[in-house]
Amino acid sequence: MSDGTMDDLVLRDLDGDGVLTLTLNRPERRNAWTPALEEAYFTALDEAATDGAVRVIVVTGAGRAFCPGVDAERLSALAGRPLDLTGRRPHHHPWSLPKPMVAAINGACAGVGLIQALLCDVRFVARGARLATSFARRGLPAERGISWLLPRLIGVENALDLLLSGRTVPADEALRLGLVSRVAESGELLSAAQEYARDLARNCSPRSMAVIRHQVLADLDTGFGAAFDRSLAAMERFAGQPDFDEGVASFVERRAPAFEALPKDFEALPKNHDSAAAATRDGGA
Repeated sequence: MSDGTMDDLVLRDLDGDGVLTLTLNRPERRNAWTPALEEAYFTALDEAATDGAVRVIVVTGAGRAFCPGVDAERLSALAGRPLDLTGRRPHHHPWSLPKPMVAAINGACAGVGLIQALLCDVRFVARGARLATSFARRGLPAERGISWLLPRLIGVENALDLLLSGRTVPADEALRLGLVSRVAESGELLSAAQEYARDLARNCSPRSMAVIRHQVLADLDTGFGAAFDRSLAAMERFAGQPDFDEGVASFVERRAPAFEALPKDFEALPKNHDSAAAATRDGGA
């Protein structure tokens, strides 16, 4: 079965507020993951990262599924063969983006599909949708770093429960566990996720969101001291910048802010942030 063109595999819809909705578009295969879909999705993310018109990204699936994992036809072809990832980007590629991502999980979400949803910053799920890791039920290990990611989101015991059993989790349990933060009725899911994204796009600084996103991700692997230093460097960097001035002015004047678009060359975490932070800490008031 042909996968179609890259533009067909991931649909793009950008609204006037800067919310880009990316739709995984293989509904005849329930949006099952293939290398072609992966390339189309990651390419769409790369384009969004440098497009000043895009402020927030919403990811969903066409039809009645989000992504149930690797396409079963591909799984059959891979059985008994060594894994070859030559030329492919790592699955945590979405974390390299400087823009917030919101998942709108409209249906079945398992395996690599679940990993991609977990790599988004905020997750909405439709009531009736079901989530699963699935790996143990396919004779596979915990793939693509999910054994690192899942315990940090829902705790060690809950992560082991879902990984060892591979069981399906309904929307309300996913909310209770912390896999998602919002549950919506099926017909309202996408509009709810997009409205949340619009609030970010209209009222939050693109520079602030880019730095905050990468602060949180970087701080997962550091102690408090390093995180504190990083925050000092970020504070020093933002002092006197246009976004800070606009944020304060809009608050005082009781109006909506008018933040600038994120520059293409913006670095969320400059390479010299640690030394700058240490200097600020050691010599600060």
